Amino acid sequence: MATPRKNQISLSDTPYYHCISRCVRRAFLCGYDALTGRSYEHRRGWVEAKLLSLGRIFFIDVCAYAVMSNHTHLVLFVNSKKALRLNDKAVLLRWHKLFKSSLLCQRFLMGELLSKAELSVVQTRIAVYRERLTSISWFMRVLNEDIARQANKEDNCTGHFWEGRFKSQALLDEAALAACLAYVDLNPIRAKMAEVPEKSEFTSAQMRIKATKETKQPKSLLRFAGNPRKHMPKGLPFELSTYLELLDWTGRCIREDKRGAIPDAARPILERLDISPDNWLKLTTNLTKAFKAAIGKERAITDYTNHMHRQRRSCLSNSRALFS
Repeated sequence: MATPRKNQISLSDTPYYHCISRCVRRAFLCGYDALTGRSYEHRRGWVEAKLLSLGRIFFIDVCAYAVMSNHTHLVLFVNSKKALRLNDKAVLLRWHKLFKSSLLCQRFLMGELLSKAELSVVQTRIAVYRERLTSISWFMRVLNEDIARQANKEDNCTGHFWEGRFKSQALLDEAALAACLAYVDLNPIRAKMAEVPEKSEFTSAQMRIKATKETKQPKSLLRFAGNPRKHMPKGLPFELSTYLELLDWTGRCIREDKRGAIPDAARPILERLDISPDNWLKLTTNLTKAFKAAIGKERAITDYTNHMHRQRRSCLSNSRALFS
């Protein structure tokens, strides 16, 4: 029996999650169908565009993504603090970009004077919308349903486009986060769809590399904020330049004809995270096979297991072996 989503996501343990959705049916429905000779590559653009637009509506930031031929990888950050900080009208405006709400909510937005009872009803609805806009389940639902409708309309058929449930993994510490970011960014290279990250289409890696050429960071992705410090701004806790160099080295090592020593400039991340280069390569090629619901070091997995009231700490041996 599948584990309920509420028993997989614990924002008190981590705001970072790795999510995977896979297509059903025989064909590579987001790629090239060799049997019929039809190409569905344009659908990868649908997924990317919808994903980035949802990141501007939900209180969920996109950290990394890779749109593959028949599945998608996402790393998401749930921004609970922002959800609590915005006022009721701001939350309602965001919700209206996705769905219609009640007549009372529309009257509230227009500034009409409501009775105390009516205002109470509106505030109750807004509290529900606020919670949904911080929900990974709702985020994935809106993303996948929209793509499924477009694909079924194009194929002139009905039925499921995606598997019934997406897979989610909690990223419990910085080591797990760094490994998962690289795992997602290097997906096209492992699949031999690209030779280097900058040529990996429909990925966050390509978007970040293009932006760095203009000395910028993409506004649609959660920015790299640098190494942890006392007054840490919101963002990924790594230096962007160091991460990209580490990503480049890792991608070359995945290709058997491009093996080489890790550059000195890329060493600091692995040293800070206490991960050996050999284990780093294993993590960035077998992450989803080595771990199930949660990814992290032994202490982080133990705390997560206790908070979720589970009896067993899953994949503990892999954690001990790889995060060292």
